[in-house]
Parts: sequence; C-alpha cells; structure tokens
Amino acid sequence: MARLEMTGTLRGKTALVTGSEGGLGLAMAENLAAAGANLVLNGLACVEEKQPLAQKLAEDYGISAIYVPADVGQRAEVERMVDTAKEHFGGIDILVNNAVVRHFGPLEAFDPDHWDRSISVNLTGAFNASRLCLPWMTASKWGRIFNISSYYGWRGAENRIDYVTTKTALIGMARAIAIETAKSGVTCNAICPGSVGTKAILDRIRGMAEQSGEDFDDLARRYAEERSPTGRFVSEDSIGAALVFLCGPAGADITGTVFPIDGGWLAA
Repeated sequence: MARLEMTGTLRGKTALVTGSEGGLGLAMAENLAAAGANLVLNGLACVEEKQPLAQKLAEDYGISAIYVPADVGQRAEVERMVDTAKEHFGGIDILVNNAVVRHFGPLEAFDPDHWDRSISVNLTGAFNASRLCLPWMTASKWGRIFNISSYYGWRGAENRIDYVTTKTALIGMARAIAIETAKSGVTCNAICPGSVGTKAILDRIRGMAEQSGEDFDDLARRYAEERSPTGRFVSEDSIGAALVFLCGPAGADITGTVFPIDGGWLAA
C-alpha cells in the first residue's frame, strides 16, 4: 500500500486533519501516521465514539493520536480544537483543511442557510485553522498547510454553487498563504482530487441506482469512466501519499501550487 512506503519520515511532527473521522480525511490521516506523524483527528462525533479509532491508529503506527470533536464552521470550536492539540503536542506542524459540507440545487432555489453553512465550514474553517496553527509553524521554521480543494475548484458545475465557490476560493487562499509564508519555512498548497470512491460518493451513486433501477456496479463504473481517463476512481491513498511527499525534503520549495490528483480528468 502507498501508505507504507515512507514510514518514519515524519517522526516527531504532528498533523491535524479536519473532517477525518472517515472517508478521504481518515485515509490522509492514516498515510501521515504511517509516515510517523502524530495525529489530531477531527469530526462531529463524540470523543467516546471516535477516540478508539485514534487509539487504533496510534497502536498500528507507533504514534500518538487524539480525536477532538469540533464544528469547524464555528470559530470558538476551531480555537478549542487547536488549543487542545497544543496541550497534547505543543503545536501543529501539518494542517490539512479537509472538512467539507455540500448541498445540491439550482441557484434560484438554493437555501441561503445552506450557503452560509458551506462558507463557514469549507472556507472560514480553513482560514481560522490556518491562522491559529501558523504561529507555531513560523516559530519552528517548518510547517505544511494543505487546502483540500477539488476538480470543481477548477471547473464549474450545475447545482453546486456552494461547493464550486468554496473549493475555488480555497485555491486562492492557498496562494495567498504561500506568498505570506514564503520565507518562513512554511509551505501551503491546494490539492484537487478528482472523483474519489469515498462512502459519500458511493452512497450517492447507490441512490441514483435505486432511483433509476440500474445496476449499482454498472452505474459506478460508468460514473468513474465519465470522470477519469483511467476508467476508475482516484485512490484515497494516492492523495495521502502526495501529502507525505510534499511534507518531505522534496516539498520544501513547492508552495502556492495546485495539485490535481484526478486520473487525468482535467487533461481530458
């Protein structure tokens, strides 16, 4: 597995991955753990439910890990999350701004409350986490910030006004942070996954199959083929391995850059 190829390269570093109680966020966290980073997992579930997950990662990879519940759309909760991480580990060396919500619907019928929620979680949450983690990074003269954007940070799409807007803005934020921190030892980049076979995507396809009466496997295969010249979903571990690479020596001079990991979707 890709997550086992760089074991130990991040030993002594601590990574905070927002929205990491499952799916892509958890896969990225596990890749960082496999490389030796201590972990702060985050989500909306309670500590009792998810701390065992953090403990399992700690045991599997010989690291320390905690789970901190926090709604990153709320500034006070982001502040509490980062303070808790500092109490346990001293500071955050690697920040992955991954937490996301999305809603579907045409602009004229789009619920303004859904818009506000997406802005607060997807965009403002990344802003607050970045500004709160940055002082430790600059003092340490080393840090990595990743904004998880999307293919839709490059391209528009119907009925996704909140998602397209926030994912596009995360690219601009990464560029702005990169310029501000260019001489500090801190880098900031935007990662743009294509169609990843996460539970959320597969559940959506399952719903489409139930509605249309089509076979789930056939629909999932066609869904992936329409979005990737490789004909398959992007692997979560491919994205996690890219983070580990960018945290290594080769990533020291890579900042303010946008990385599509999309199986050639943009090229097509």
